[in-house]
Amino acid sequence: MKKLFLIAAVLLINAGAYAQIESPVKWSYAAKRLSSTEAVVFLRATIQDGWHIYSLNVKDGGPIKTSFTFAPSKEYSLIGKPTEPAAITRYEKSFSMDVSYFEKSVTFQQKIKLKSAKAATVKGTLEFMTCNDKKCLPPDDVEFSIPLGK
Repeated sequence: MKKLFLIAAVLLINAGAYAQIESPVKWSYAAKRLSSTEAVVFLRATIQDGWHIYSLNVKDGGPIKTSFTFAPSKEYSLIGKPTEPAAITRYEKSFSMDVSYFEKSVTFQQKIKLKSAKAATVKGTLEFMTCNDKKCLPPDDVEFSIPLGK
């Protein structure tokens, strides 16, 4: 009986070692200086087929919307709110409401005002939730650091 229990335990541990953490979204970043006092940062999500992430504009009671939190800095300030391209909007049974989302890829933008010629990096975190037609993954927080270039 002890041998049977030991074999079962080893098999379960072994199976867990091969379980993969799903990460169907990859993020990339870029920035472009528009002038000596303005720049725009780009936050791009590349999404695996069959998955989607949600818009910046999701009503309460729905999925976790994509959001960006920019670290306070003496070198820059935000101009307005982040922007996004036109999203797909459809009714999702799991949330009993219309929701807006993106498939394949999406690039969000944030304009910033440069307070210093030394402004070099924009830092912060983003939060997003990804779903497919069968399940949703827990919301994920990702730190970012975007060099502004010259």
